Amino acid sequence: MFNKKWDVILKDEVKKDYFRSLGTFVKHEYATKTCFPKYENIFNALRYTDYDEVKVVILGQDPYHGENEAHGLAFSVLEGVKRPPSLNNIFKELYSDLGIVRTNNNLSDWAQQGVLLLNTVLTVEKDKAFSHRNHGWEIFTDKIIEELNKREEPIIFVLWGNPARSKKALITNKKHIIIESAHPSPLSASRGFFGSKPFSKINKYLDKPIKW
Repeated sequence: MFNKKWDVILKDEVKKDYFRSLGTFVKHEYATKTCFPKYENIFNALRYTDYDEVKVVILGQDPYHGENEAHGLAFSVLEGVKRPPSLNNIFKELYSDLGIVRTNNNLSDWAQQGVLLLNTVLTVEKDKAFSHRNHGWEIFTDKIIEELNKREEPIIFVLWGNPARSKKALITNKKHIIIESAHPSPLSASRGFFGSKPFSKINKYLDKPIKW
């Protein structure tokens, strides 16, 4: 399914009844409504960053629900698409933290360096945020976090906002590092995201820093 080691790690998970039901639901939604990301891009986060390559996990909620925004990587949009407010605030903090002015809204270069950009729900109906919640995606993405928790090599988990922070219970391996703050959404960024310096904190822990 993913053409990666993830296929081996998740081979039993994708055979479970809940995942089969989720697949049926998603196929029906995509056949009858406009949904994002494109069907072939749903699992891009796992395709871009294989299990053994993960250095950092940045958890999002569900995909952007505007036209042509989501492409399977949390917080990322394709070039030519207007930058969403949360991503704009992420780039503001990146500049404040490291002095980096980033203009490319497509974060696939982060993913290729080992940053797993994982939403906890992987699909959404157009213009309806959270419309695909509670259909099984959360069980699946919790499993991904649990499998990463088993890794011997330390992973940095970046938890922005309360839904992401709730996943701390899954990260029990003391080798891993948790960086948390408010969400970069305009509704909450001023309540602890701005000034949190996540990018320099991440790079401080890595032998080979991420080129943000």
